[in-house]
Amino acid sequence: MIRRRVAITGLGLVSPYGGGVDHFFEHLLAGRSAVSYLQTDDKPRPLSMPFVSCTGFDPVAALGKPLAAMMERFAHLGVAAAFDAWHDAGLERLPADLEQRNDWACIWGTALGGIMAFEKGYRDMWQNGRERLSPLGVVMGMNNAVNAHLSIQLGLGGVSMSHTVACASSSVAIGEAFRRVRSGEATVAITGGSDGTQTYGVARAWEAMRLISPGNEQTSPSACRPFSSDRRGLVLGEGGAALVLEDWDHAIARGARIQGEMVGYGASCDRSHLVRPDAQGQARALQAALRDAELTPDDIDYVNAHGTATQEGDPVEIAALRQVFGDRAPSLPVSATKSMHGHLLGAAGAIEALATVLALREQAIPPTAHLEGRLDPACEGVDHVVEGRRQMPMRAALSNSFAFGGSNAVLVFAAAPTHTH
Repeated sequence: MIRRRVAITGLGLVSPYGGGVDHFFEHLLAGRSAVSYLQTDDKPRPLSMPFVSCTGFDPVAALGKPLAAMMERFAHLGVAAAFDAWHDAGLERLPADLEQRNDWACIWGTALGGIMAFEKGYRDMWQNGRERLSPLGVVMGMNNAVNAHLSIQLGLGGVSMSHTVACASSSVAIGEAFRRVRSGEATVAITGGSDGTQTYGVARAWEAMRLISPGNEQTSPSACRPFSSDRRGLVLGEGGAALVLEDWDHAIARGARIQGEMVGYGASCDRSHLVRPDAQGQARALQAALRDAELTPDDIDYVNAHGTATQEGDPVEIAALRQVFGDRAPSLPVSATKSMHGHLLGAAGAIEALATVLALREQAIPPTAHLEGRLDPACEGVDHVVEGRRQMPMRAALSNSFAFGGSNAVLVFAAAPTHTH
C-alpha cells in the first residue's frame, strides 16, 4: 500500500480574534478569551448567553458581493478561511491548469451546515407571513455548499464532499482528506470546517440540554472552564478554519513552505450512548491514531484536548488519555483551547487542528485558560498547561474531537524539519 508523506502547506481561518493565523495563535498563547455576551431581542424570548462571534468579519469584503450573495453564514466563514489557506500555500501562483487539478480534492466538515438559511425561511413564512421564499434557499442551506463553491472557484476536479459528524465533523474531514493524499488518490486537498451557530433555534436547543455555561457581561470571558472544578458547560462559537494538505514531493518540487506534517488519523465509535461519552471508545480512537502514525505514546509531546467544559465529558477524556498513555500521562502536556475560542461545533476540530499545527510550528503550547488553582480532582493525571509555554521542543502532537453519537476522531501532526521552513 502506498503511504506518501503529507505536507501541510497552507493555513487559513476566520476567528473571533480577527487577523490571520499568527494573530490567532498569539492570543491563544497569551490566554486571551474571545468570549463575549450575546443579547438579542428575539421573540418569543430574548437570548442572553456567553457566545463567541466573528463580529469583525465582512463576507462581502472577503469574497466579493456576487459570491457572498449566494451563501449563508457557515459558507461565508468556510470559503473565506479556505481562500486564506490557498493563498498561504502559494497555490494561486501556479498556472490555472485544470487538467493538473483533476485529482485535487476539497473535503469539508460542518455540523449544522446551512441551518441559518432554513431558519430564516421558516421565520419568513410563519412569522413574517411571506408566501414566497428565496430561490437560493436550497443551495444556501445545503451542507456541501463550502466544498461546492471552493471546487468551482478554484478549479478542483477531484473529490468534493462534506462530512457531518456532530462535533467531530471537521476532524473527520481532515482525516479523510489526509488518507486520500497519503494513498496517492489526491495530490492536493483543501480541508477543514465551518459552522455559523448564532441562530435562535440552535441556541435554544443547546440551552434546553443544560449544557451552556451561564454568564453575564462581566463573567462571560471566563465562562468556558475545561477541567475546572467549577466548570458549568460549553460556550457556543462560530468560525471557520482550513488546511492545505499536499503530497510531500509535490510541495518540495514547487518550493512550497512546509509548515508541518500530518502523520496519522484514528476514529472509533463509543457504541454506547447518544450524548454520554465513553473512555473506552475514545481510547480506541487514540490508539488507532498512534498505530496509523506508527508512533508510540512516548513520541507525543502535546495533546489539544476536546475539552468542552461539560461535567461528564472532561473527566472521561482524561481517563482515556491516562489509559492510552499510562506512565507517560503525568508528564503529557494537555490543554483545551476551547476555553478561549469557544466550541465551534462542526468547525471545532479544524480550528483545534490548526492550533495544534501552529503549536508544533512555533514550538509553543497554548494554555487551558481559567484553570489555574481550579483543577477538578477527577481530571488529574496529566500535565495541564495553565500558562502558555514557549520554546518547548516538540516532535508530534494530537488533536482530539469527541462527538455526540459517540463518534471519535484523533488527528496526529508532526513538526516539519527545519530546512523546509
